[in-house]
Amino acid sequence: MYRETLRYAWMEVDLDAIRDNIKSIRKHVDGRAEMVAVVKANAYGHGVEQVVRVMREEGYDTFCVATLAEAVEIRELGYDDVTVWHLGLCGPEFADVIVSNDILSSVDTYEYAKALSDEAARQGKTARGIIAFDTGMARIGYRFDEDYVDEIKAMSKLPNFEYVGMFSHICNADTPDKWYVDVQKKNLNTILSKLEEEGIEMKVKSFANSATVEDHPELYYNTVRPGIVCYGYYSDSEVNKDCIEIRPSMSIKAKILRIREINPGDYVGYGCVFKAERKTKIANFNVGYADGLPRMWGQKGYAFVNGIKVPYAGNVCMDQAMLDVTDVPDVKVGDEILVLGTDGTNTVTVEDIAKATGRLHHEIITASDLRLPKMYKETGDDGVTRIFL
Repeated sequence: MYRETLRYAWMEVDLDAIRDNIKSIRKHVDGRAEMVAVVKANAYGHGVEQVVRVMREEGYDTFCVATLAEAVEIRELGYDDVTVWHLGLCGPEFADVIVSNDILSSVDTYEYAKALSDEAARQGKTARGIIAFDTGMARIGYRFDEDYVDEIKAMSKLPNFEYVGMFSHICNADTPDKWYVDVQKKNLNTILSKLEEEGIEMKVKSFANSATVEDHPELYYNTVRPGIVCYGYYSDSEVNKDCIEIRPSMSIKAKILRIREINPGDYVGYGCVFKAERKTKIANFNVGYADGLPRMWGQKGYAFVNGIKVPYAGNVCMDQAMLDVTDVPDVKVGDEILVLGTDGTNTVTVEDIAKATGRLHHEIITASDLRLPKMYKETGDDGVTRIFL
C-alpha cells in the first residue's frame, strides 16, 4: 500500500458514508425541492472523480463547482449527460471554454451574457446561464436594490443565450443569531416579486446551502445546494443536528517513522513550546500543516496510537508532527496513528481541531487534499467492502 502511495500517511474516504449522508439529506428535504451536488474544491478534499461517480449513482444530475477548471474536469471525466454549474464568475475571455464544455455559467452582467451568446453563435450552440443576485452578502450578483430588470430583459432577447433561473447565497444560517437570515429572505422575495411583476420567469430558484438545508426549510424555494453536509459535517456546531443523520467520510492515518527518547528539560519542535518533564518517547510521523493539520493543533491536540490517546509534542511542522507516546505500551516504528476521523473505535473530530485552533472545519478538510494520497472504501452490491486507490 505505501509503495503505491509513496508515503507513510494517507486519507481514507468512506464512500458508503457519502451515500448514506446523501440519502439522509434527501429524506430530510422530502421532495420539497430539487437537490444539486456541490463538489467544489475537489469534492471538499475527498476526490471529485469517485464522489461524482457515487453521487451520479445516487441520482444527482447537477454538479456545482467553484472554478472553471473544476467544471472542465468533470467533463473530462466523461460526464456529458449532467449539468455542470459554475458558481463563480468568469470573464468573457473564457467564453469559448464555457460554451464548448456546455457549462452552466453564473451571470451578473448583460455584457457577459452577450459574450456567451456571441461565442455560442460562433460554435453553433446555445449558451446557458443562471443569474446571480446579491441579497446581502456583497459577494457576486445583481444587488437586490439596484435596477436589473432591463438588463435581464435584454438578455432574454440574445439569440444564442438562455438563462435557466436565479440564485443567491445565504451567509449566516449557521450562526446562533439568525437575524440576518430574515434580512436576506426579505431581499430575495423582493427580487422574486419584482421579476414576477415584470413577467420574467425564473425556472430555477436556489438559495439554500448546507446550513439552510439543515435549519431553514422555508428557504428551499425549488432547488437546494447541500455542500459540506454531504460529506458528513454539519455546517456549524449551532445548527440542529437532530434533523439530518450524517457521519464523516474522511479519516487521516499515518505510520510512526521514528521514535526517540529525550531527557527531562529537552525541547521539541519549532518555538520550543514543548519541554519534557520526564524521560519521554517522541514519535515522528509525516503529516504537517501543508496537509491541513493546523500548526497550533500541536500545542492542544491529540491523536490515537494503538488505540491509546496521546498528546502532540510541540507545534505541527509543515511536513511532520511529533507525538508523546511515552504511555503507549510496546510502541514501535510502523505502528498506526489515527490523526483525524475514526478507526471504528476511536475518533478525532475535525470540529475539535477547528475549535482548538480557531479554524473553520471547512478549511481543515479541504486543505487535507493538497498532498495526502487517498484510499477509498466502498461496499459493492455483493456486500463485500473493498479498499482501493
